[in-house]
Amino acid sequence: INKMDITFDVAQHKEYQGLLYVQNKIGLKNLYIIVSKSNLEYYHRNPSIPLDILESLREGILVGTGNYKSRLFNLISLGYDDEILLNEAKFFNFISLIPLDFSDHLIKRGYIRNEDHLKNINKKLIEIAEIINIPAIAMGDVYYIDKKDYPFRNVLKNYPRKRSQENSGAFYLKNTQEMLNEFSYLGVEKAYEVVVTNSYKLNNMIENISPIADGTFPPNVEKAVERLQTESFEKARAIYGQTLPQLVENRLNRELNSIIGNGYASLYVIAQELVRESNRQGYLVGSRGSVGSSFAATMADITEVNPLPAHYICENCKHVEFNEDERYSCGVDLPDKICPKCSSKMIKEGFDIPFEVFLGFEGDKEPDIDLNFASVYQSKIHKYTEKFFGPGKVFRAGTLGTIAEKTAYGMARKYKEYYPDDEKIQLDNANINRVKRYITGVKRTTGQHAGGLIIVPDNKDIEDFTPVQYPADKKETGIITTHFDYHAIDKNLLKLDLLGHNAPTIIRLLSDKSGVNAVKVPLDDKDTMSIFSSTDKLNIKHEYTNIKDGSLGIPEFGTNFVRGMLADTKPTTFEELIRISGLSHGTDVWLGNAQELIRQGICNLKSAICTRDDIMNYLIEKGLDKKLAFDIMEKVRKGKGVSDDQIKEMKKCSVPDWYIDSCQKIQYMFPKAHAVAYVMMSFRIAYFKVHHPAYFYAVYFTNAISDFKYTHISRGLDYMTSFINTLKSQDNVDINNEFYCYELAEEMYARDIKMEKVDLYKSHPLEFEVIDDNTILAPLMAMENISESMAIRIAEARKSGEFISKEDFINRTKINKTAVETLENAGVFDGMQDTNQIDFFNM
Repeated sequence: INKMDITFDVAQHKEYQGLLYVQNKIGLKNLYIIVSKSNLEYYHRNPSIPLDILESLREGILVGTGNYKSRLFNLISLGYDDEILLNEAKFFNFISLIPLDFSDHLIKRGYIRNEDHLKNINKKLIEIAEIINIPAIAMGDVYYIDKKDYPFRNVLKNYPRKRSQENSGAFYLKNTQEMLNEFSYLGVEKAYEVVVTNSYKLNNMIENISPIADGTFPPNVEKAVERLQTESFEKARAIYGQTLPQLVENRLNRELNSIIGNGYASLYVIAQELVRESNRQGYLVGSRGSVGSSFAATMADITEVNPLPAHYICENCKHVEFNEDERYSCGVDLPDKICPKCSSKMIKEGFDIPFEVFLGFEGDKEPDIDLNFASVYQSKIHKYTEKFFGPGKVFRAGTLGTIAEKTAYGMARKYKEYYPDDEKIQLDNANINRVKRYITGVKRTTGQHAGGLIIVPDNKDIEDFTPVQYPADKKETGIITTHFDYHAIDKNLLKLDLLGHNAPTIIRLLSDKSGVNAVKVPLDDKDTMSIFSSTDKLNIKHEYTNIKDGSLGIPEFGTNFVRGMLADTKPTTFEELIRISGLSHGTDVWLGNAQELIRQGICNLKSAICTRDDIMNYLIEKGLDKKLAFDIMEKVRKGKGVSDDQIKEMKKCSVPDWYIDSCQKIQYMFPKAHAVAYVMMSFRIAYFKVHHPAYFYAVYFTNAISDFKYTHISRGLDYMTSFINTLKSQDNVDINNEFYCYELAEEMYARDIKMEKVDLYKSHPLEFEVIDDNTILAPLMAMENISESMAIRIAEARKSGEFISKEDFINRTKINKTAVETLENAGVFDGMQDTNQIDFFNM
C-alpha cells in the first residue's frame, strides 16, 4: 500500500490575504475557530488558514477577496485569462477594489506598473463581479484614522529592526466623498455603486451581534449545593459542637443562602477541591482578596481565616465563648483562658470580618476567590485544574502588553537612526514627546496572567467566547491562552486566580527540614511577636548594623518600607500586624496619609484607616445606613473618593474631617481578610526565626538563592558589616533582594550561627542544609556561575566516587571553564591535583 505524507507544511505554502465578515452568531463562532486554528496549527511568521479549512467553517461568514495581497488581484496583475480568474472569484461573496491613492505604495513594492495599471485591475475586478453576480466594493484598508498619522505607523513598524516605510499616507479612514473621488474614473454612477450602494448591500447581510457573549456561564459542579451545605455544617459542628452557637449558625445560614441563591455554590466547591488537593500534597494554601470574609469559605476549607468575632473554643468539650471586651477584635490577642467546664486550655479564634465585604449587603457583588499556592507547586495545581474540568475546558487568561512611555521614546529614537533623512517626521527634542504620546499605549505583544485560568462550562466551547493562541505566538511554551484580554470576557466565564507565592513554599521547606509542623505554630507566641518591634529575642551576640527590629527576612515585613512602618508604630499585637499589612499594601494609605495622622497624634494605629473593612465598620458604628457605608467603602477602596452627598451624610453622623480627608486621598485599599492571611503565614515563618533560627536562615537562603552572593556572604560577620556600611554610604544605594540577603547574613552571623563553606562532596546541590543548631552548610549552587543544572550534574558525578583530579572532575561533570574557575577560587579543589597524570616528583 502506498502511503503519502499529507502533513500541511505551512512554510511551503504561499500566503494571500482576504476579508472575513461575520454575519451571525454561527459565523462568529466559526471565525473564532478559524482564528484559533490559524494561531495554533497553521502559524508561520503570521497566523494563516488553509483554504479547505476556511471552506469547512464558512457558514455564517462572508468572504471577500481582500487587498492588493489577495490571490485574485495578483492573478489579474500578472495577466491570467478570464477562465482562471472566474474560477478563482467563485470562492468569494464579494470583491474588493483598491483606492487609487495606493498607487505609489504599490508601484514601489512591485504590485503594479503605474496608476493606469491599478485602474485596469479594478475595472477587471468589477467585470468579474458582474459576471458571477456578486458585489464589487471599494475598500479602505485602514491602518490609522487621520492621514497625518502615517509616520507614527512607520515608527511602530520599524522596531526593533528596520523594515519598509509607507510614505504615501494612503491607509487612513476616508470619508464618502474622498472614496468617491478615488473611483471617479469609473464614472459617477459606477463610483457611487461600488462606494455606497454595494457597501450597504454588504452591511444589510450582517446581523447586529456583539463579539463578546451576553450573560454569565459558570461551570456546573454536580451536587455542589448539597456538598457545600453538608460539608460546611459538618466542619462547623466538629469545631463548635453538635448544637451550634446561635451566632455561628445564623452566620453560616445567612452566607450559604446568599451564596447558593446567587449561584455561587459551584465556585466554592471548585475552590475547596483545589485547596484540598494542595493540602493532600503537603502544601498550605493562602487566600487572597476578601474571600476570608466568608465563614462558609472557612468551613469549606477554602481559607484558614476565621471571620467571626473574637472567641474562645474548647477542643475537648466544645464550649464556646464570644469575647465582649472591646479591647480585643482579634482572637489571637485574647488572654489565655481555661475552659470553665472541663479545665482544658481554650483555643483563641476569630478576626471579626464582615461577610458583606465579599458579597455585598444584597449578595450582588461578584465574588472573587483568589488563592496563593506554593510557588513550586503552582504548575501542578494548574495541571490538576485541567484534569478536574477535562480536556478543552481550561485556558490561561490572556493579556495584552502595551507600549510604555520609555519604550515609546526608544522606538522613536531608533526610527530616526534608521531613517535620518525622513522629512515627514521630525524627531528633534521639541517633537519627541509628541511622537511618544501618540504611540504610548498601543498594543505591543500578548501574554498571560501570572496565575489566571479561564474555565469553560461543559455545554460550551472556548470559541463561543474567544479564540485562543500561544502567548506572544511562542508555541514552545506549550501554554494556550485566550486571544482576547481576559478582562473582555471575565463577566462571561469563571476566572480562577491560582497564583504562586513564596510563603507557602517557605513554610513547607521549614516543616520538612525541621520536622516541626509549621501549621501548628502558636500565633500568640510572645517571643515571636516581640521581633516586630525589637531584636531582644533574637539573642544577638555581636554588634551589627540593624538594631531596630527583627523582621528581616519575614515575608511582608522585611522590606525597608515596612520596617519603617514598624519603627513608627511599634506593634505589640497580632491585630496591629494585620493593620500594618493593610497599610503597606494600599496605595496612598500610609505615606502622606495615615503616617502623618499618627505622627501628629490625630489618630493612632487602631483608629486609622488600614483596610477597606475599617471604613464600612466605622461608618456603621457612627450610625450611617449599612448599604451607604458599604458603597462608600467600595468607592474609596477603588480610589474614587467620596461624593458630596456622601460627605453630607458622613458629617450628619459626626464623622471627623480628618477621616473624610483620609478617604479622599486613598487610591487602593487591601481587604482585611487578605491581610490576615498574609500575617498568619508571616508569623509562622517568624516563629522559626526566633525558635529554630538555623532552619530559618537555611530556608530563606535556599528560597533566595538567585540573589545570594557567596563571594561576599561566605566571609563572615566582620566583612559583612563593613561591606553593608560601604554600600549604605553610596549615593542611591539599591535596596533590593540581594541587599536583604547581605543584611540577613550579617544578622545570622551576629547570632553566632555559622555558614560552612561549600564542600564538593557534602554540600547539597541546591539547598542550604542545617548541620546543627548553630551551623548551616552552603549548597553547590550558592556559588556564582554554578547553575542549577551544573550543581545537579556535580552531585550525580560524585556518586561514582571521589574525583582524582580537576581533569577528572571536568570530564565527569561537563561544566564550563568559568564554573571551574569559580570553584577553584572558592577553594573547593584544595588538595586536588590538576590532571589524572601522577606527579612522581611531588609524591
